Order: sequence, then C-alpha cells, then structure tokens
Amino acid sequence: YAKASSPEFQEAQKRKFHEVCKESDIVITTAAIPGRPSPLLVEEYMVKDMKPGSVIVDLAAAGGGNCKLTKKGERYVTENGVTIIGFDNLPCLMPSQSSLMFAQNMQNLVRHIHGKDGAAALLTNIDKHLAAGEDGDIVTRSIVCCKNNQELVMPKPPNPTAVNKPKEEAPKAPKKETPAWQSALTSAIVMCAVLGLLCFMGTGIPVSLLSTFVLAGAAGYQVVWGVVPALHTPLMAVTNAISGLTAVGGLLLLNQVETEVAQDLAVAATLVSFVNIFGGFVVSLRLLNLFKRKGDKDYSKFFLLTAALLITVAITNASDREAVETLSGLLCIAAIGGLASMKTSNMGSILGVSGVATAVEVTFLSLDKSRVTGALILMGIGAVLGVLLGGTVSTIRLPQTVALFHSFVGLAAMLTSIGEFVENPVVGPSVQNIFGIAGNFIGGVTLTGSIIAFLKLDGRMSSAAWNLPCKNLINLVSLFTFFGLIYMFMTADSAEVATKMQWATAVLACWMGVHLVASVGGGDMPVCITVLNSYSGWALVAEGFMLNNAMLTIVGSLIGFSGAILTFIMCKAMNRDIFNVIFGGMNTVAPMKKDANAAPEVHSEIKPEQVAELLADAKEVMIIPGYGMAVARAQTQVATIATTCRENGVNVRFGIHPVAGRMPGQMNVLLAEASVPYDWVFEMDEVNDEMKDIDVCLVVGANDITNKSAQDVEGCPIYGMPVLKVWECKKTVFFKRSMKAGYADIPNPVFYYENTDMCLGNADKTCQEIANKVGEAFKSRQ
Repeated sequence: YAKASSPEFQEAQKRKFHEVCKESDIVITTAAIPGRPSPLLVEEYMVKDMKPGSVIVDLAAAGGGNCKLTKKGERYVTENGVTIIGFDNLPCLMPSQSSLMFAQNMQNLVRHIHGKDGAAALLTNIDKHLAAGEDGDIVTRSIVCCKNNQELVMPKPPNPTAVNKPKEEAPKAPKKETPAWQSALTSAIVMCAVLGLLCFMGTGIPVSLLSTFVLAGAAGYQVVWGVVPALHTPLMAVTNAISGLTAVGGLLLLNQVETEVAQDLAVAATLVSFVNIFGGFVVSLRLLNLFKRKGDKDYSKFFLLTAALLITVAITNASDREAVETLSGLLCIAAIGGLASMKTSNMGSILGVSGVATAVEVTFLSLDKSRVTGALILMGIGAVLGVLLGGTVSTIRLPQTVALFHSFVGLAAMLTSIGEFVENPVVGPSVQNIFGIAGNFIGGVTLTGSIIAFLKLDGRMSSAAWNLPCKNLINLVSLFTFFGLIYMFMTADSAEVATKMQWATAVLACWMGVHLVASVGGGDMPVCITVLNSYSGWALVAEGFMLNNAMLTIVGSLIGFSGAILTFIMCKAMNRDIFNVIFGGMNTVAPMKKDANAAPEVHSEIKPEQVAELLADAKEVMIIPGYGMAVARAQTQVATIATTCRENGVNVRFGIHPVAGRMPGQMNVLLAEASVPYDWVFEMDEVNDEMKDIDVCLVVGANDITNKSAQDVEGCPIYGMPVLKVWECKKTVFFKRSMKAGYADIPNPVFYYENTDMCLGNADKTCQEIANKVGEAFKSRQ
C-alpha cells in the first residue's frame, strides 16, 4: 500500500473489487497503514451492487476505513440491506479471542528473545540486548519497560511510510552516431578486402567456377533476406537438406577409388549425406504442412515436373549434363526464394527436392556401371535411416535434430576432403590441396561443434559454458597450429607426410569444434546453430572448388550466405557480438551480483479461473510464447484459449520474439502444429509499440525475452537485447513452473510489478484449466 499505483492498475483493481463484492456475502477489509489514513478500496457504487444481507467488516475503521460508507465506531445497515461494521474496539467486544491472541503474541515474543538456547537464556539475552544500546535487538528493547527499578527509554517509533512516487527513468545518454565518412570508409575497406580475396582465388580457380560462385552468392544473399521470419525454421531445414549434396562429392570419390582407405571414406561420406538429404526434406515438408490453414489447397507437387524435365534431358542428351547440373543449383536458389511467403513455401520445398534429385541423378549417370549398384544400396540405406529419423522426431526436438543433421554434413565434407587426397596424393601447393584441407578443417569443426550443440539442446550435456583457464589462448594456439599444419601440408616432400597432416588437421578441427561450441552458453545456442549452418555451406563450397564442380559451389555459397544472414539476425535480436559466439564466448560477461541486504520481493499469484475471468472482460489480448511452452507441450491448450476468445469477439494476437525457443522460428512452428492460423501471429517489431493498449497479456513459458533488465541493468548478460514490453500492458500474467530465473539466469523484475500476476505450475495443466473455464466465463456474461 506504500507504493503509488499507476492509473491503469487502480482501474483494474476497482473492476476486480467490484466483481468480488457482487459475488461475496461477507467482505472483510484489513488494509491499515500506521500513521496514515486507510486506503479506500470499496467505493459506494460497489456497496450498492452487493446482495441484500451482505456484510462488510472494516477492520481499518480506526484509520478512516477501507470502505467509503464506513462509520467509525458504528454498525448500520445501508438502504440496499448491506450491514457495515466499523467498530474500532473489536478487542473489547471479543475478549476470549483477544486474550488468546495476546497470550500467543507474548509467548512468541519471549521465544524470540531466548532463541534456541531455551528459557534459561531469557534474562541473559535481555541483559545482552539492552547493553548493546542502539545495536541491540529491537524487539527486546521495545517490550522491556524497566530494569533495576529504572525506566528504560523506548526506541523511537518509525516514521510514517512515505508514498513512493513512480521512479522517473534517468535520461540515457544518446548513442554516438558513427560519422558518415567513417561508415563509408569501413564499407570500402571491406569491399576491397573481399575483392582482393576473390582476385587471389582467381589465380588458381577457373574463371567460370569463380564467376559462378560470386553470382550464386549474390543471388542467394538477396533471396535469403526475403524469407519471412516465421519460416526461418523451415529455411534451416531446407538448407540443411540441400547441404546433403555432399553426397555428390562422395559419389564422385567413390567412382574413382582404388585404395581401400579412400573407398571406406567415400562410402561413409555418401551414406551420411543421403541420411541428411532424405531426413532433412521429410522434416521440411512436415514443418511446412503445419502452416496450412483449413481450406488451403496445395498444388506444389506440380513443380516436380521441373525435376522430371531436367532428368529427362540429362538421360537423353549426355552433352547437356553439365548444364543440367548447374541448373539444379539454380533450382536450390529458387527453393529459398519460395520460402519468402507462406503461400509459396511448399513450392520452395518441392523445388529444393527437384534440385537435389536432379543433381544426384546427373551424378549417378556419370558413374561407372560397376559402381552404380553399390551407390544405389548406399542411397537406399540412407533413405530409410533419414525417413525414420525425420519422420519420427517431434517438433520440440527439432533444434537438436537440425544440429545433428549439420554434423552429418561436416562429417561428409571432412571424409571426402581426406579421401580425395588419399586417392590423388599430389603434394605441393595447388587449388585442390588448398580447398581440400580447408574443407577438411571446416567439416571437422562443423562435425563436433554440431554434436556438442545437439547434446546441449537435448539436455544430455550441461548448458553452462565451458570456461577453461586461458581459453582464448587455447583458441589462438589452435588456430596458429592449423596454419602450421597447412604450411607443413603444402611443403611436404612425400604423400605419406601430407596425408598425416590431413589427419592431424581433422583431429585439430574436431577438438576446436568441441571447445568453441562448448564454451558458448546454452542461451546462445540458437546463434551457434545458425553459425554451424553457415559452416556447412562453406564446407560445401570448398568441396566444390576441390572437385571443380559448379553445382556444389552454387549450393554451398547459397547455404553459407543463408546461415550468415540468419546469424546476423539472431545476433542483432540477442544483442550478441558475432565474434564472441564464433570464437567460443571470447568475452565472458560476469554474472549479476545480488544484493545480500535487499528485502525479498513479493509477487502476486493468480489462479487459472481468475485468468479466465480476466480474458472474458478483455478486448485486446496478447500471448507471448516461449520455450517453456514447448517443454510443457502447452501449445494446443493455448491455441484453444485463443480460439475461444476470438469466437467471443476478443482480439487475440501472438507476439513472437526472434530468439524465442532454441532456433529461429521455432515458436511459429509450434503454434502452426496447434493449428493457430499464421495471420494471428506477429513479430516483435509489429506489436511492441501497441503493448499499452493490451488489456491482458499472457506470457507462456517466456522469461528472458520479456526481462526489463535488458533495458535497465547495464552490464547484465542480456543488456541491450530488444525485448517484448509486457510490463506496459494493463495486466500481465506469467505462466511458469516456479519463480526461478530464466535460461540466462537473470532475475526478471517484471515478476514483481503491480500489474503482474504469476500463474505458477505446469503450463500444460494451468492452460488446460483456463481453456475449460474461459468458455464458461463468456457464457456468464451473455
């Protein structure tokens, strides 16, 4: 009562008290503040709407009363038959109860003084507390009136509680804008660096292949930016499936192998690539089918005609096979373009299937007849494993599944790069050797980094970041060791030594993948997944240059840029430094210190049936889903609540934070699984400025993305991260298992705001109770 409430909160409080007064037979008010008038809680119009025969017992009558109509020291009946009791001498009127309470209080006071030492320590402790003066126990000094026949001075009473005015936010220092000339100079330097690198690559790479890489990269860059945020999860699934074209490298290696080691490497690379292709596309199609609304018709399968056309051309005209292979890469670019909207997303996935199918078929046509049977067997085994894996995985386990698929791409790229050199051991500097060892290194980092990400996301490994001593030095030494291995590989005087350098590079890359990803906290895993997605693309580019294959170069650059753009989006949404993520948590943020002397904050709890009443009285409702909703599998219940409210004229919308969940777009997928139409779902930037107009906001399993510390507490791990401003809503209800902090382990001050209530428990059960009650609440208002 000592805090100043906002006008919105006061209005909501009055509405709630009005409802309670209508339904209750007896209302007892107890809000008394020492040294101040009692706060007014029950207005005159509330009393008039109470049932005849109802009773109001105002225990705060001595301070003026909590009821507007209370008469101090009196009991009377209003015109509508409500009895109001305003006695200020209740202890005298209830002597038995008063004596019992007084005796209990005295017993507790005495126990407080002697403490755990028992009654024998009572007098000793009294002497000790009084001798300490102002530092002595305040309870002892308050109840002991005299000692040794001398009156003791009573401690000064506390000052009346002051009304806290709302804190005015201190004006933040304006951000320093980068001078225009500096931005232009930086951009020019970056462009010069890129052009210089391309010129260096042009000295050893055929011009046609280099131009294909540059144009495909530029086209892919533009196409990926057009993908709507809601489809970022399907985008990653589709690009992951396309990156399975490492199968082409495996098949080409399998077609030429003569050594047993190279053959084993080619078989393994081909097998895991086909697992990735079939599993990835099964997951992609499953995801996109979730976004279909009732009545939506899908004719995307007609685009399989593109694959039929290109495969027919390749079979009937051998001279056009190289052109067909390049066109298959362009189909993969078109597949990403199809994900730019919900209406064309299924078409995009089918175009991806067509592009990959065409590329694989053209590769099969180039194989020696003696190798075809073995390759078909590998494809069959990979297809079965991929379909089983992709068809049985639940949507909640999608992030870790994508991470696992990335490891297949990394493994295939690493094995193919090593196998290519084992089969063709030409020592010395060359384009093939440079990109061979690069593909080996990137593949190894992707392999083990993806496995660590999988283990963290699947709960099989602690999400806490590794913080080994001198971890930055470890990364630096590992990087320079890699450069040393490159030098030794290029200058090796024998194939045997060079091969050992390839294997040593693979081991080093696998170690770096483990350390780099394990050193990143679980909260940054969404960014790690997009980085690994980008790595898989660059591994494919290296393989394309190594094998002089335009199609692999096109697809690799597409996936590399796709992952890079998603990483940029995620880092911006989380206020993360991309280099900090790439280099394994290079700059570790110190944990927030807790004030040991701070008083415990008090939160307000609410029951599911009360939430249902709030929703029935609301006009504008916002639902903020988070990873906790996914864990509780509560999306279906939340969808039922939204549907019921919409059917009764309430405007319900879903607000999605870019990093809600464990990968981009995961919340959109879960809501689509629960049949929530995609036109009910909005991005954070679309709704954040409208929070002040929201009557009720339900935050289901989300914490860090609604944490006001991101705006107010400079130096905290999420400071600067854009968050949903749920504290601006008229009423906000958080659904959580407990009051514990979120994934980033940062306390959320919004939990303790006056307009915030906590609905604690399993979101699955609480949301189901609300779904059952909200319909009844609407009927009672008709």
